[in-house]
Amino acid sequence: MSLLDRYVFSEWLKIFVLALAATLGILLLERLYDDLPDFIGWGATTWEVLKYFGLYTPSFLPTIIPISLLISLLFSLGNLHRNNEIVAMRSAGMNLWRITRSLWVAGAVLSALLLYLNARLVPWSVEQSRILKDNLHFASEEERVDKRYIGNIPLLCFDNQSEGRMWFMNNFSEYSYEGFGINVYQHDAYGRETGRVMAREGYFDDVDNHWVFIDGRDQKIDPASGEVYFSRPFEKKAYPDFTEDPVLMKTLSKKPQDLSYFELEMLLDKIPVESNPKMKSYEIRLMNILASPFRCLVVVGIAIPFAVAGVRTNPLVGVSKSVGLFVLYYVISSISRLLGEQELIPLAISAWLPLVLMLGLSVHLFRKVS
Repeated sequence: MSLLDRYVFSEWLKIFVLALAATLGILLLERLYDDLPDFIGWGATTWEVLKYFGLYTPSFLPTIIPISLLISLLFSLGNLHRNNEIVAMRSAGMNLWRITRSLWVAGAVLSALLLYLNARLVPWSVEQSRILKDNLHFASEEERVDKRYIGNIPLLCFDNQSEGRMWFMNNFSEYSYEGFGINVYQHDAYGRETGRVMAREGYFDDVDNHWVFIDGRDQKIDPASGEVYFSRPFEKKAYPDFTEDPVLMKTLSKKPQDLSYFELEMLLDKIPVESNPKMKSYEIRLMNILASPFRCLVVVGIAIPFAVAGVRTNPLVGVSKSVGLFVLYYVISSISRLLGEQELIPLAISAWLPLVLMLGLSVHLFRKVS
C-alpha cells in the first residue's frame, strides 16, 4: 500500500470507527430503553442483562456498517475536497480510481465481512439472545402461571400441503411445547377433506417423533359427498403419521424478517417453495441476506462521486444526493421484493436486481467524475 493509499485509508478509518461506535451506541441505548423494564420485572441479574446485550450486539452490524460507511466516506472525502487535497492529487496526474482505490478495497472487505456475519455470527446472535430472553421470561412466570400457558402463541396455523394436513391451534406453549384447542384437517390430492381430528390438547412425543392428542374426536369424511361416516371420541391417542415438528410450526408463525439465516434455511429445506406459496417471502428474505453485504460496494460507488464533485458553496448538496440514492436503493428493494412475492418476476431477480441496478448507476457516476 502506497503512502497516498495509507493516508486516504486512515482518514476514512478514523471517521468510520467513530460513526460505527456512535450508531451502535444509539441503537443499544434504544434497545436498553425498550427491554430493561422487562428484565427488571423478570428479576434478571446484572450479568444476565449484560450477557443478553452482548449476545444481541452483533445483530446490529449488518444494518449499521453500510450506514457508518456512507457517513464516513462523505465526511472524510468531503474534508479532503474542501481542503483542495483531491484537486492537488488530480493535478499530480492521479485519476479518481487511483485516489480512492483503498476505499474500494475497504468496501470489498466489509462486504466479505458482512457475508460472514449474515451467514454465521448474526444468526447465532439472534437465536442465542432470543433463547436467553425467553428463558428469563418463562422462569419469571413459572411460579405463578400454569406451565402449559407460558410462552403462549395464539392461533398457530400450519399448512402441510405435501402430506395433506392443515393444522389449527387456539394456543401453543413455547415453554411446554403443548397445543390447546387443536383441529387437524386431512385432505386428498384434490383438496377434498377426508378426515378431521379435534382435541382439547396435544403434545409432540420427541422420542417416537409423532403427535399425541388428549380428549378428542376422530372423524372420517367421504371426500365425494363431504359427509361424516365415522366419528369416535378418545381420551388419549397417538398419531404415528402426524410427524409435523412443532419447532417448524412455531418458526413459521414468525415474520421472515424476524428469523435468522439458519432458521430460514431450515424452513426452506423442510418446506420447498414449490409445495407452499407462502414460502416465497422466506426465500426472498434468505436471498436478501446473501445479497445485502454487497450494499457496501453500492455505498462506496454512490458516495465517492458526490463527495469529490460536490458544490463547494454548499457541500450539503452532494451529501443529500448520496443519501437520496441510498434511500432509493431501499425503495427499489422493497418494490422488487413485492414483485417477487407476487410472482411477477423470478425470486432470484427480485433479490439481486436492486443491487445490480445501483452498482451499474454507481459505475456510471464514478466514470462521469473520473
